[in-house]
Amino acid sequence: MSLSVAARIARRELRGGLKGFRIFLACLALGVAAIAAVGSVRTAIEAGLAAQGAEILGGDAAIELTYRRASDDERAFFDGLADAVSEVIDFRSMAQLPDGSDRALTQVKAVDDNWPLYGAPVLSPDMPLDRALDGQGGTPGAVMDPLLIARLDLTIGDIFTLGDQSFILTAALEHEPDNATAGFGFGPRTLVRTEALAASGLIREGTLFDAEYRLRLPPGTDLDATEQAVKTRLEGSGPRWRDSRKGAPGISQAVERLGSFLVLVGLAGLAVGGVGISAAVRAYLDEKTATIATLKTLGATSRTIFLSYAMQIGALTLLGIVLGLALGAALPIAFGPLIANALPVPARIGLYPAPLAQAALYGLIAAALFTLWPLARTEDVRAAALFRDGVTATRPWPAPRYLTATAVLLAALVGLAAWFAAVAALALWAAAGIFAAFLMLVVAGIAVRRLSRRLARARVLRGRPTLRMALASVGGPGNEAASVVLSLGLGLSVLAAVGQIDTNLRGAIARELPAIAPSFFVLDIQSDQIDAVRERVTTDPGVTRMDAAPMLRGVITKINGRPASEVGGNHWALRGDRGVTYSDSLPERTKLTEGEWWPVDYTGDPLISFSANEAHEIGLKLGDTMAVNILGREITGTIASFREVDFTTAGMGFTIAMDPAALAGAPHSWIATVYAEPEAEPALLRDLSRANPNITVISVRDAIGQVTDLMGQVVAAITYGALVTLVTGGVVLIGAAAAGERARTYEAAVLKTLGAARRTVLANFALRSAILGAAAGVVAVFAGGLAGWAVSHFVMETDFVFNLPSALMIVTGGVLATLIAGLAFAWRPLAARPAQVLRARE
Repeated sequence: MSLSVAARIARRELRGGLKGFRIFLACLALGVAAIAAVGSVRTAIEAGLAAQGAEILGGDAAIELTYRRASDDERAFFDGLADAVSEVIDFRSMAQLPDGSDRALTQVKAVDDNWPLYGAPVLSPDMPLDRALDGQGGTPGAVMDPLLIARLDLTIGDIFTLGDQSFILTAALEHEPDNATAGFGFGPRTLVRTEALAASGLIREGTLFDAEYRLRLPPGTDLDATEQAVKTRLEGSGPRWRDSRKGAPGISQAVERLGSFLVLVGLAGLAVGGVGISAAVRAYLDEKTATIATLKTLGATSRTIFLSYAMQIGALTLLGIVLGLALGAALPIAFGPLIANALPVPARIGLYPAPLAQAALYGLIAAALFTLWPLARTEDVRAAALFRDGVTATRPWPAPRYLTATAVLLAALVGLAAWFAAVAALALWAAAGIFAAFLMLVVAGIAVRRLSRRLARARVLRGRPTLRMALASVGGPGNEAASVVLSLGLGLSVLAAVGQIDTNLRGAIARELPAIAPSFFVLDIQSDQIDAVRERVTTDPGVTRMDAAPMLRGVITKINGRPASEVGGNHWALRGDRGVTYSDSLPERTKLTEGEWWPVDYTGDPLISFSANEAHEIGLKLGDTMAVNILGREITGTIASFREVDFTTAGMGFTIAMDPAALAGAPHSWIATVYAEPEAEPALLRDLSRANPNITVISVRDAIGQVTDLMGQVVAAITYGALVTLVTGGVVLIGAAAAGERARTYEAAVLKTLGAARRTVLANFALRSAILGAAAGVVAVFAGGLAGWAVSHFVMETDFVFNLPSALMIVTGGVLATLIAGLAFAWRPLAARPAQVLRARE
């Protein structure tokens, strides 16, 4: 019976329109829209990757071999699986002008006549790929990324060299169909035929290159069965398998993680909006005190009244969610072309039910969470309130059943965030951080009120009536201190955390790497070249240090006779190939932590020295055996020692070192790191490249710049998400200021009657806004700094340095935001005539 009665009351109440619920709807809609938009873009990217998986990968499946090409038997096996096979060889090299006057790092892709199996490259000027790669006058052709063409100041028809081979530039490569790296590499692309590199000296045993075999499989091929057949046939060779179901797994994982983090930032915005939702419901129910008292006088039970207003809030919640979903779905579609152009991966922009459903679920739970306590206050309204002019006393805490329901809703919200996130631990830690910041701001709001009330009575402020009035207002009952500090502070906290993380990431690079990192990595130095390279480098007065070591790559396949993944799980050292070197004696600056180095001229069974930290993580101990596949040959050795390897210095760091006899006869090249003064770098680069066209010189500064730029794009995306949170906080600020306009009008009337000038009243309003804004900013700086330290320490494992300018900007922003919101709603109270206002309150 009470349900039907509650429904009738709710329906009649809703006829009064949406007055008082505009802030409620705006906060809820903004939070839902942010989550829906981020989820839709993420799903669009995933759909684009899935739809174009074969084109992005370059085939229905791809088999990658480490620094070797497939043998005749292996190639015959691949041909037997597929309708067509394309071999692609990818490596880094230096593109040089014929006179050696300029050079640039490039990522070379050498292809055969079957490339590409799917899609097509776009060349400028437009021409068939075969004609472009044929070249002219006996010189093979090449196509280049426009960035590289501009960097070398080339024009179509110009000659350049790769290693010892000359090429003629025939076209610019505008689009590469199988660019699974999404454009991130150590240099822009150069595309040539594999056969044209035969005389270049760049592809030979021991040089660093990846050989990948793309397969166009017959329709209906079982990819799982084919993958298993390939791994069985190539067991011990360390092949990497990818297929069109996930053509770019690294990109997919990055999109999932970034999308999940942005959704969590959106949840922070929803939490900020929740403050506005709670305040709007509380203000609405305060205005309904007389109505609730009347209903109780007429015999309505507390349950009926609760259900009535819960139905009203529920109906408005559905409206807010629908508005948020409409906005969140429309934004990606409206800005679809801009989003597609900004992304380095395909995105199929459209309507996707799954992210919209997730956003709706988040919005529904958040609305219930933040409206439950205000609704519980309806139980405190007594029928006697109808005959008394005052505020009904309420309990500080709702009944236990509401506390239990709140805990359940909060757990559901955090659980959903962990369930939908790509990394559950990230979601849980982020939720814990948001909750901690929320509690800090609640405590800060209470502390600001109490401190302001105490300061207003302090003797030291006697003679400063305007400041005392502002402090008394902040500390008095019924003011907006809690909602302002909470809503603005949470938004600023997210922004402060992003700012501290960004500055510390960039600061770590600027602070640490230039002091300790080498100037160059020099790759593919042949054994007969290393002495000449060492002589040129070490005799240069601008060079402070050179490290050189033989370089091979190997895949760890077994540990103690068992598959490596069974022993060490998904540890990074067991995924893919790792650096392998050899040395007769203990290398300079190498520190053993356990075991002993093998004797000089050792010729016994293979021995291994492994990186100590990685060994501890995997669970290795001295005496364990390890099988390493190097160029298709499996070498099993015994772990004789562990040594310190610092991968953070950007210098050489080999996970695996072996005795020279174990690798005797294995083709290999050398790698060197050169530490030089900046003014010596151009001459070194020129001389090394001219004397040895086959070697590749990588500037560490350029590589760091690329990583920094990529990091900046990620931080920018997170910052946009944080700005949504801040905008939501601004809406809550406006709502709090609008809700207090009536009280400020009465206050201004009283002050004017007592002789206060308009500027005094305005200064009073401005001071209280500045106090609240400063409080929100200070707490946000503390919370953001704490979050920045946690991310720097636990995630990035770098030292944290507090960035003062960023903190000052946050505090200043908080003060300005509250000043603008407060003063915007101060003009009408100032303009009101005291007589009219005071008569209306009689």
